[in-house]
Amino acid sequence: MKNILKEICDRRLQDIEKKGFSYGHEIPSKRTRPVVPFLVQSGTILEVKRASPSKGDIAPQLDSVATAKSYIEAGTSAISVLTEENYFKGSLEDLKKVATLADSMGNKVAVLRKDFLLDAEEIEIAYRCGADAVLLIARILETPKLLVMAEKAFSLGISVLLELRDEEAVEKAVEVLKLAEKMNAQKQIVLGVNARDLKTFAIDMLIPLKIKKMIESKGIENVRIISESGILSAEAAAFTGRLGFDGILIGEAVAKEAAEAKKYVSAFLENAVKKEKTFWEKIASKINDAESEKDFKSLVKICGITNSQDAVCAAENGADLLGFIFEKRFARHIDLDKVPAICSDVKKSCDEKNISYPLFVAVITDTKCDEYKVALKYYDEGIIDAIQFHGCSGKQTMGYEVLKIGCEEDLAVLEKKYKAGNARVLLDACVKGKEGGTGTCIPQSLVEKASALGKLWLAGGINDENISGMILKFHPELIDVSSGVEESVGKKDHEKLKRLLKAVK
Repeated sequence: MKNILKEICDRRLQDIEKKGFSYGHEIPSKRTRPVVPFLVQSGTILEVKRASPSKGDIAPQLDSVATAKSYIEAGTSAISVLTEENYFKGSLEDLKKVATLADSMGNKVAVLRKDFLLDAEEIEIAYRCGADAVLLIARILETPKLLVMAEKAFSLGISVLLELRDEEAVEKAVEVLKLAEKMNAQKQIVLGVNARDLKTFAIDMLIPLKIKKMIESKGIENVRIISESGILSAEAAAFTGRLGFDGILIGEAVAKEAAEAKKYVSAFLENAVKKEKTFWEKIASKINDAESEKDFKSLVKICGITNSQDAVCAAENGADLLGFIFEKRFARHIDLDKVPAICSDVKKSCDEKNISYPLFVAVITDTKCDEYKVALKYYDEGIIDAIQFHGCSGKQTMGYEVLKIGCEEDLAVLEKKYKAGNARVLLDACVKGKEGGTGTCIPQSLVEKASALGKLWLAGGINDENISGMILKFHPELIDVSSGVEESVGKKDHEKLKRLLKAVK
């Protein structure tokens, strides 16, 4: 697989050798504007961005000054200026112009130099050109070099946005935070988690949440954490705000339509004060962001659970999620009064076996029915972890939607759902007259095309006999199985269940 990040860095080193760290631009002999604190409160970072390796030209005619002015008027907390010339078509001239504009407008916003910086000399240049913060990418800097560059920024009084993407980067962040504390520069460090994998430029909106939880698990407190990339709608900005991030960095969406910037800023700020404990925090800790096929493992949801015996068997053999169908008109519906007891039995069994609990999911098809009210009650009480909205829409922080896939037009709907901020969508086979438990697979050609749009969550026709081939071919992040492991409607065949879970795990 092509490593775009390595290609960018290799090209950068060649350019530095030919042109120097200034890239041939005239660098001011000293800084003229005061340093503006970077993202001291929750807010947005909007980006001056003309192109990217993944999208090509985004806004090739973009005027950096006019765009930055519209961002300031929209109420953003900071402006990110891409200065990388080859792949993003930015420059240090853009940085100087935006910094001058910010100064003329009262220094209400901080200015970030966003680039693939490789040397402390580039920090000095950013400072003199007016940057209030610099991006340092942990993935491309060994710890000693990273610390030297961070120390340079802290000593100049500007901030570091340290970009993370994996556990190794989190360990580097720990060292930078120790340095910040030693230099009394704790307010000059912000951790950013990129939803975009800079090796492949693929986007996964759950990775920032996964890394955020990893940071918190290290006992790191009182550090600001932002989510970078992949925000393509105001709904997505609102969703990210509710996940507890202190900020978001938005590039493509606002660069294309700067007039829409205020909509994104407002959506994030209005929801950042409504931080919630969500299903996505729990699922993020379960997802496997493996870089090799050997390390990849799918999550498994066993749906249509109606009794404790089936639920306990599934949990003990490695099921990650258990699904209860709440609506009585379906053959596999659960007696709603039994749900708390079944969940309790599963947890008791898991405690005895010293294994982690599966997540419990209520499946509903109508947000106006009485069963949905019970699902909300159980969600609020912590009995269930999520709601699966099958054929209807609901609150994104509470769960996920199901989309029936049967033709090319359905893929266009899927793409819209991702742009609207849905972190994941469960894809099910479209069978006329049936809503679930069809035993029918989605056509392979459509699955292949869906995989290019986002991480695959697959349902429909999956059983203990075809599961291995399904995983090898499509690498679904999650598979949802119901009728494929039954001995009769609503009753699981424990041997089939064990064979399927063994094949996956």
